[in-house]
Amino acid sequence: MFMHLEVFYYIFILVAHMRSYCCWSVNNFLMTGPKAYLIYSSSVAAGAQSGIEECKYQFAWDRWNCPERALQLSTHSSLRSANRETAFVHAISSAGVMYTLTRNCSLGDFDNCGCDDSRNGQRGGHGWLWGGCSDNVGFGEAISKQFVDALETGQDSRAAMNLHNNEAGRKAVKGTMQKTCKCHGVSGSCTTQTCWLQLPEFREVGNYLKEKYHRALKVDLLRGAGNSAASRGAVAETFSSISRKELVHLEDSPDYCLENRTLGLAGTEGRECLKKGKNLSKWEKRSCKRLCGECGLAVEERKAEMVSSCNCKFHWCCAVKCEQCRKTVTKYFCVKRGGQRGRNESAGSRRKNLRLRKKH
Repeated sequence: MFMHLEVFYYIFILVAHMRSYCCWSVNNFLMTGPKAYLIYSSSVAAGAQSGIEECKYQFAWDRWNCPERALQLSTHSSLRSANRETAFVHAISSAGVMYTLTRNCSLGDFDNCGCDDSRNGQRGGHGWLWGGCSDNVGFGEAISKQFVDALETGQDSRAAMNLHNNEAGRKAVKGTMQKTCKCHGVSGSCTTQTCWLQLPEFREVGNYLKEKYHRALKVDLLRGAGNSAASRGAVAETFSSISRKELVHLEDSPDYCLENRTLGLAGTEGRECLKKGKNLSKWEKRSCKRLCGECGLAVEERKAEMVSSCNCKFHWCCAVKCEQCRKTVTKYFCVKRGGQRGRNESAGSRRKNLRLRKKH
């Protein structure tokens, strides 16, 4: 499986020695590691890809929406971002790799891995015992750590941040495991239960990490921290005092309302938002306000015609024939306001200018 370098960078936040923009194979990367791990290459690639997809889902209606081009930065440590979005990318990528390795272990894809039965027979709580076939998260955690953490070769505060968030991603997988039980007893009674742990849907892991993203902790360190043995020790001590379940960042996020070509940010102009629809969450319903109104943009309503197959019927033998149905749908987009001075003028700036004009 080949993928462009910028996508692979997005998955793992590439290490400094991967400098050229070319095509890169995950298998090529794995060849640099222990040969024993080559059998896990497809699972690592699939897990990393699932992290990308989940990131895009979680931030689909946010100002920052996991754009791959936003991560096409130099891998030099002084130019790499260290904000809460980077923290999430590390965590969800790490979680995706661990999750997929664990799941594929349970499916029997690896000869050296099976159920986690280490606690079977032990009392887990009142009226139940450990048993059955628990998903082997210990295996997934160990192998994913070997791959993902190995990509972070630095020893400064940014490296410490990335490693911390990698670990938070793995903790998220373990923290969202679900207990499943089976009853035992005479005539269908449930006098005792046998229980085991199973992986949840990966969406549950994504939801868990999105909540952690909103509560991410900013770590204040002196500029240049990590350039000496003493400062590295101080950095390590600082991060060790923070729960490994929490996401951490070193820098504030830029204004994602605005276009910033240097950072690869497109801004929110032209973005689609949601106003009406069934089963929308409060976050989705407020997307027009968040992406447009709060960024100094107007909401434009556009009509579009959609064509889809409908009224399908089965004809003997053996074909399905459908009609082509047309439906007009309404979509909403963020656009510049009429008479707006400049593309990047914020709503706050306009309100301030209006107050000044009233005074005069």
